[in-house]
Amino acid sequence: MRQPLPADMFDELCPSSLNPIRFGDKWAALIIRCLEQGPRRFSELRVPLRRVTPKVLTQSLRSLERDGLVKRTVFAELTPHVEYELTPVGRSMLEPIAVACAWTEQHWDELLDARESYDIATRSDNEGPDEKS
Repeated sequence: MRQPLPADMFDELCPSSLNPIRFGDKWAALIIRCLEQGPRRFSELRVPLRRVTPKVLTQSLRSLERDGLVKRTVFAELTPHVEYELTPVGRSMLEPIAVACAWTEQHWDELLDARESYDIATRSDNEGPDEKS
């Protein structure tokens, strides 16, 4: 029996959410990381990816399947279910994703500072002349 995915695998302060390097869509790298230890059902993926709507998760999985990174298997048993797993090409993405995550962790403070500075500057630019103090 495989271990369940931890609910806090991608909490709000996880470096993966701050990573400016994108692999596919916004959620693709996180999905790939969830499938690292083997096949998972949709409901299992929803635990650590709780911030992703079911519709968007489905779209991301389909996109990964279309690109040949994920394989979708339908089990037509007494209680039918579907599992998603990485293909060999999908597995080859694990190393570059790990490098991108390590880079993000190394530059965490700089990324947060840059975003905060940008947000402050953008807010100031959007204020009218009467609103500035």
